[in-house]
Amino acid sequence: MGLAWGLSMPMTKLAVSTGHEHFGILIWQMVLVAILMGIPLALRPRTNGPRLRHLRLLLFVAFFGTMVPNSLSYIAAGELPSGVMAIIMSLIPMFSLPIALIWRLEVFEWKRLGGIIFGAVAMFVLIAPGTSLPNPSAAPFVLFAVVATICYGLEGNYVAKFGLDGLDTIQVVFYSSLLGLLIIIPTALVTDQYYNPFANFGVPEYALIVASLGHGFAYACLLWLVGRTGPVFAAQVSYIVTVAGVAFSIFLLKESYSGYIWLALALVMIGLFLVQPKAQSVEQG
Repeated sequence: MGLAWGLSMPMTKLAVSTGHEHFGILIWQMVLVAILMGIPLALRPRTNGPRLRHLRLLLFVAFFGTMVPNSLSYIAAGELPSGVMAIIMSLIPMFSLPIALIWRLEVFEWKRLGGIIFGAVAMFVLIAPGTSLPNPSAAPFVLFAVVATICYGLEGNYVAKFGLDGLDTIQVVFYSSLLGLLIIIPTALVTDQYYNPFANFGVPEYALIVASLGHGFAYACLLWLVGRTGPVFAAQVSYIVTVAGVAFSIFLLKESYSGYIWLALALVMIGLFLVQPKAQSVEQG
């Protein structure tokens, strides 16, 4: 799961390199995810599908699990190095924890507060003028990526608190993707962001396929894990996502980073260690 999500970071960077807008790219991502989830649904014995009562869950997952965070991520990926995007995505547990505390899904500990502080310092290192980013004018786009991680944290807590109401993760990802397409297709048409990827199929389109399938697989696994371990512990997969995302970005995109970015990565890793719940808390969850 972590490797798949990490690989999606440089693939996303390649996918946005054509200049296609976020809503247009998001359409094809959701189509590919729906196909990926639809195959096992079609092959297994017939199960009960969603009912009207599931609409709130599916809308929440569609908005806060895909449409909003992925749109923001596509915008940010066009301006930020892929490795920086991977570092920012690792903040999910640090944003999950305050939400979990508000919803009484987790227990407050001073050590875990320290983890949030380390994450905040890491973000300051990334956006401070004249420090880490190759293009200082791209600093505002860090906030786009940060809001995307907040969305993932919010969605994970929602699933942990309210559950999937009898659906499994494959069903939730499949039907939320279909529901999302009903919203995002007209949005892309109205904003003139729709495009035909088959008109000029090349490396960016192949990259979008890899990124979408990796995201769909990792996303379904994450929802499954949230239901069994809680949102903060499940988000600890960010360890692997971050390291894999940075490594794949260096290997595939030949990215290189300043010392400030490596410092931000180190701070985030310390923050992830501090914010994780105690072992007994995970077992009880």
